[in-house]
Amino acid sequence: MRSVGAVIEFRDYSFSYLGGNRAVLDLIDLKIERGEIVILAGPTGCGKSTLLRSINGLIPHMYPGDRKGSVLVDGLDVALTPMSKIAEKVGFVFQNPENQIFMFSVERDIAFALENLAMPRNEIRERVSWAMNLLDIAHLAKTAPHELSDGQKQRVAIAGVLAMKPSVLILDEPTSLLDPKTASQLVSTVNQLHDSLNITIIVVEHRLDLLAGIATRILIMQDGTIRLDGPPREVLSKREAELAGIGIPTVTRLYTLLRQSGLSIGQPPLSPHELAELLRVKPND
Repeated sequence: MRSVGAVIEFRDYSFSYLGGNRAVLDLIDLKIERGEIVILAGPTGCGKSTLLRSINGLIPHMYPGDRKGSVLVDGLDVALTPMSKIAEKVGFVFQNPENQIFMFSVERDIAFALENLAMPRNEIRERVSWAMNLLDIAHLAKTAPHELSDGQKQRVAIAGVLAMKPSVLILDEPTSLLDPKTASQLVSTVNQLHDSLNITIIVVEHRLDLLAGIATRILIMQDGTIRLDGPPREVLSKREAELAGIGIPTVTRLYTLLRQSGLSIGQPPLSPHELAELLRVKPND
């Protein structure tokens, strides 16, 4: 992280949906610093979606309920800020990119949100060109979205969000519809975006194999609270019972089994390459 300062802050925050009989989020105190890559994980129903809706303004502007405490994004109180303003701060990419790609060409789709903000035409053109070049899709500018591969659609969706130049980029299970090769390419793209823009990235993901290696932090939610919060190696070294409901990386499982069998090989690995290096027999050993 190159710059320091909370870009997202939950202060004693609780929320229950209208008509609900329990708190979906319960006394959340959380700061996410500028420039972090955060993995948000947890079993179905743990509160992940509600946490994200509280960041992007859908709560309370679209989903009413019993709300206590506050959520700040880039210093703005989400409850007191119009959603149009929050949309400039928080970019959200859906699990299925087809849910947000609907124009007749890639460049028109990327320009759509900017046009809705009535930006000057020259600024729209500059931002669209910048975003397409950033995601390496400039050659697809005139292509109709239905002609794109799943990986290309994902890049177009991200480009449309980044054209708004948000402070926070949220990706909702971005690898779930992708084959392993395309998923790996997407993770590499996310890492490059982070390095070049120093943007805060929150990735909702059950499978951690690909993402743990680029994350600065993992948050594990359960029953509306944050149960684990820390660097990937620290969180993934916890007992398996504490990690219930998430896809523990295979290398982490193997590391745990080796440790239980009495083999000490150092810190928990985050990738197969790291595990291979830990197991490599060195001369004179």
